[in-house]
Amino acid sequence: MPFGILDCKKMEVVPGTAFMSDQDDLPPEYALIPREQLKHGTGRYKDVILVPQPSDSPNDPLNWPQWRKELVLFITSMSAAVIGAYGPMLSPGFVVIAHNLNITIPVLAQSTAWVILCIGLGLFITNPLAKIIGRRPVYIFAICIMFACSIWGAAVKEYDSFLASRIIAGIGMAPYEVLVQCTIGDLYFVHERATRIAVWNLFLLTGISGGALVAGYIIEREGYQWTFGVCAILFGVLMLAVVFLVPETAYRRDSLVPVPVDVKIGEKEGAMAEEREDGKVMMQLGHEHDVQHGGESYSDMQTTEPGGGRATEKKHTYWQSLRVFTGRYSHAPGWKPFVRPFVMLFYPAVFWGFLVYGTVITWIVVFSVVNGVIFVSPPYNFSISETGLISLSPFIMTILGEVISGPLNDWICVYLTKKNRGIYEPEFRLPLMSVALILGVVGFFGFGATVQYQTHWSGPVLCFGLANMSLVFAATCVFGYIVDAYREHNEEAFVAINTRNLLTFGLTYFVNEWLDAQGPLVVFCILGALFVFVSLLTIPLWIFGKKFRSFTGRNEWLQRFMNDNH
Repeated sequence: MPFGILDCKKMEVVPGTAFMSDQDDLPPEYALIPREQLKHGTGRYKDVILVPQPSDSPNDPLNWPQWRKELVLFITSMSAAVIGAYGPMLSPGFVVIAHNLNITIPVLAQSTAWVILCIGLGLFITNPLAKIIGRRPVYIFAICIMFACSIWGAAVKEYDSFLASRIIAGIGMAPYEVLVQCTIGDLYFVHERATRIAVWNLFLLTGISGGALVAGYIIEREGYQWTFGVCAILFGVLMLAVVFLVPETAYRRDSLVPVPVDVKIGEKEGAMAEEREDGKVMMQLGHEHDVQHGGESYSDMQTTEPGGGRATEKKHTYWQSLRVFTGRYSHAPGWKPFVRPFVMLFYPAVFWGFLVYGTVITWIVVFSVVNGVIFVSPPYNFSISETGLISLSPFIMTILGEVISGPLNDWICVYLTKKNRGIYEPEFRLPLMSVALILGVVGFFGFGATVQYQTHWSGPVLCFGLANMSLVFAATCVFGYIVDAYREHNEEAFVAINTRNLLTFGLTYFVNEWLDAQGPLVVFCILGALFVFVSLLTIPLWIFGKKFRSFTGRNEWLQRFMNDNH
């Protein structure tokens, strides 16, 4: 029971648990793994065994040069940043825009809610498609939608057409809000992922906050149409970058992982296995694909070449890498990937992620909806550009949080893995939720109190920033945990988590009326209390998380339903 995490007594291989470190005080069941068969990291990670183990193919994204991985991450994250700005960028000018479109402020706020709803619904289409046909065609399709809708939004003058452009844009926004995490799982090893998730989250959240910051000046000086015009220019450039510089990252890999297997199974298949005196299991190398699907097949187990026999595969040329469709990545019936997110929502860890991430980001969206009303009214009486400047606080706090949270999360994982005699548990991603809890309490409760009692503007603005910083730490924990715990089902898990858009849609639809009726203190104290409750659910996840993973890994119906070969 390492660090209070309850061990599993019913399953030898718990999905997500991995062996990552070379050291002398290994548990007996890991002591006989041939080290020469395992690939290791480099530099300060030279003693870290790579999880997952890459193949020998030069086309395996895990084997790409580091500069190529970082370029893909930068382009997709930059796209996420502009998409992050696209949603709330109109918030500083709500009063002026509502007047220009001849509608009320609540109706305009509801248009943002409809965008959020379409993002949530769009995920049920785009992510399953990415599971079936790969990431690249979905990325290209989405960025083209954003380019077209930005031009549409800049040209339109009637509210109905304005709303239609926003709704359709929601479909294009969906992949860059969620699919990037899956791409990170394609490109990086376990000990690298939290830092890269933090990079993506940095771009997305600074886009959300920085977009409003810049948009305030654009709306005040050039009109709100030019916010769409600037987005059209950026999406046009990014569209070319995605087409020519972001190849397919999905890859069907039979990578090797060190797993405990039953001696009889090993002997049956002719694999290397030695019977211990106590009659228990031994360790050998197994293919990740088989392990993730409940160990139904050990036919591919081997102790020879770690790469799975792909050393002779030729490296793709640049032009070959630009193919939009590169094959089918799931052999399951076409309807299954679209249904699986609903099933995964009932996984305890995924439901926890839905509650934590959904709550925090929904409350953050609430800020963008109400700020344009609160700060243009007495006692603050901000101009449009000054209202946009409020976003400078979350912008700075987000950058600070990302710089700290990602590397710190990876460091904690490596440290706890070494203390745990080289065995990595995804629960090691969770300790930073304590930081998210502290920041969120100050941010949410503080914002409500400072606005209610009309303190100096620096009070609510600082609390706004701290709440965003809380989201940074929470997102790093949530996505880092899910990427590692359910690697084969990231797409479905992230869709399930992001059904939080339905929650966000409901709250943003009526939050201004709620604010008028009960005041900011009541509203944000209720939001803060709910945040505290869902954050504390991390404690039982830490304790029982491995048992939860074992339960879903042992369930025969789930394994058949979630297996891409069925």
